[in-house]
Amino acid sequence: MPFFIDLIHGSKKLYNFFTLNYVEFPYICMNMNNGINAESTNSVNKVLIRKEIKAGKKISDVFFENITLVFAFMIIILVGYIIYIMFIDSKASRDAFGFGFVFSENWDSVKDNYGALTFIYGTLVSSVIALAISLPVSIGVAVFLTELAPQIIKNTISFLVEILAAIPSIIYGFWGIFVLAPFMRNTVQPFLQSTLGFLPIFKGNPIGFGLLTAGIVLAIMITPIITAITRDVLKAIPISQREAAYALGATRWEAIKMALLNAKSGILGATVLGLGRAVGETMAVTMVIGNKAQISSSLFEPAYSMASVIANEFAEASGSLHLSSLIEVGLILFGVTFIINSFARLLIYSYTRKAEVK
Repeated sequence: MPFFIDLIHGSKKLYNFFTLNYVEFPYICMNMNNGINAESTNSVNKVLIRKEIKAGKKISDVFFENITLVFAFMIIILVGYIIYIMFIDSKASRDAFGFGFVFSENWDSVKDNYGALTFIYGTLVSSVIALAISLPVSIGVAVFLTELAPQIIKNTISFLVEILAAIPSIIYGFWGIFVLAPFMRNTVQPFLQSTLGFLPIFKGNPIGFGLLTAGIVLAIMITPIITAITRDVLKAIPISQREAAYALGATRWEAIKMALLNAKSGILGATVLGLGRAVGETMAVTMVIGNKAQISSSLFEPAYSMASVIANEFAEASGSLHLSSLIEVGLILFGVTFIINSFARLLIYSYTRKAEVK
């Protein structure tokens, strides 16, 4: 009779061997010979089941890590593929004009003579105007939200800042055409001509459309970006620094000044990030900049940006050289925005690392 009991226990152990883990086979065989009771067998089974579950988790973790790695590399491959296609498709333009394409003001589709300097000029000047207007406003709003505003006002203004960032650029363009441009033509530009007309930048015909109008529209569009990032950077400054300043007898404004100086790297990163947003804007700028390929010292004169010329002429490009030139303009725009945004991200990253160390 004991022999049959041992045989039954041995069968159970053999089943566990095939269903759970072959590593335990020697131990099971020993149990068959020694007649270990059912209780010890159940404890072994529980250990094996836990090992199996743990192994399953490891497999799922490895799978998840690998699939996310594939997704990350897909982004890198996509960006590289876009650059490669633009570089290949702009070969005709690069062969025809060489490096002089960047410094040429000509853009004549009839004579197939193209250059990107006027578009680079319009893009950079309108973006710098936007930055000059937006930066002090953004810093002021961010300081007010982090240092001075009551909670109710802080929540309301923060919500409005987020709303401004979410408005489509076409809406800003319509507002620029029907509201801002007439106001500039009838009020702002005549006033600037009468008071500061001796400066070359304020000479010209007050037509409403031009670099200054485009710069103002861009300033409104990038203000939420700079404000939000500057606000987060100021919040990242340890409260202990403010408390130490107050303990040493500093006024509120002196404490705010100290916070701004400590956050200068992050604010610079936010500024450069806003500049990158302004450089790459297309629709709103196209609707108010005037779309004339020229370089003028007056901010009242119409101009052209890189994004605008691509949007206006790409669908109507008459020849392969014309199309290739537009693609090369896009490649230049891609390079400029990539460099600006990478620099901004690097500055913000360096600031956050310093804040974590402190």
